[in-house]
Amino acid sequence: MQQKISLVITSIAAPNEVLKSYAVLCKQHNVDYIVIGDTKSPNDFFIEDCQFLSIEQQKQVNELFAALLPVKHYARKNIGYLLAMQQGSTVIIETDDDNFGTEHFFNFFPLQTTQPVYEATGNWVNVYQHFTDKKIWPRGLPLDRILDTPAGFQQAVPQTITAPIQQGLVNDNPDVDAVYRLVSDVRITFDANKQIALGKHSWCPFNSQNTVWYAEAFPLLYLPSYCSFRMTDIWRSFIAQRIAWENNWHLLFYSPTVWQKRNVHNLMRDFEEEIPGYLHNEQIKQTLDGLQLKSSKAHLGDNLKKCYDALIQLQLVGEQEMPLLEAWLQALR
Repeated sequence: MQQKISLVITSIAAPNEVLKSYAVLCKQHNVDYIVIGDTKSPNDFFIEDCQFLSIEQQKQVNELFAALLPVKHYARKNIGYLLAMQQGSTVIIETDDDNFGTEHFFNFFPLQTTQPVYEATGNWVNVYQHFTDKKIWPRGLPLDRILDTPAGFQQAVPQTITAPIQQGLVNDNPDVDAVYRLVSDVRITFDANKQIALGKHSWCPFNSQNTVWYAEAFPLLYLPSYCSFRMTDIWRSFIAQRIAWENNWHLLFYSPTVWQKRNVHNLMRDFEEEIPGYLHNEQIKQTLDGLQLKSSKAHLGDNLKKCYDALIQLQLVGEQEMPLLEAWLQALR
């Protein structure tokens, strides 16, 4: 069956270089292009061959879910995922409005693929170290793990795996935490033409900057709203990989197919937003590891609710998240 691919971005910017460039790339590759706006988006936003949805138009995708979603929030992106699903997409790719896609942007891997698999059962993995000798770590890796050097990437044995979630890295200004940005030079070019899949209970944060999702894992796209802004995609990644393991799915990382010209950030504000992660990501890992989840796609929704309920019990996610998650699952049904 031929794939139907959608690219989803959320942005409050006027049409910029990045947003316009994706319209060209998507047209070349026959990919649907969806941009989700917010309250600060320009009323006259228009890019040819781009589906832009204002706050008002988002209600047409799912009125209940759109009404419950907070405005002025990155999680409005959830509406774009739902729209892509409604329009029959079998693959959803996401990025941000400050990441330029290269000519290889749509060169992701098949759902079933043979790749080297790295096993670090029960431990954190700094996957960036597979792609560079420079000491750098992904946003969301616990600070007491940043000096760890993973052993044996080169000995990872190729296996045929199912990889419905695939994370491409980002060149030039990759996704790192505020601590790294405050003390180090961010500019980096990762090695090209490399991939690594992580085995069961091999924990590594992944983000929403260059991520491919196959239909099997669509329910796991859900971005939480009632948590730290800088943790929404990171905590989603922990929940997604925990549930993926129950289905014998692997998380696949590959060399960059985008480069970032980063929007202006207040690094101390980013640091403040990341404090819940610095303090609690290990606790989240241990809590999710201890949950009794069920295998099969039929249980993805129940597993999501168990995971988010656990984070609510830890008081890291607000209780308002559960009605929103229920509305998401209802929209999927």
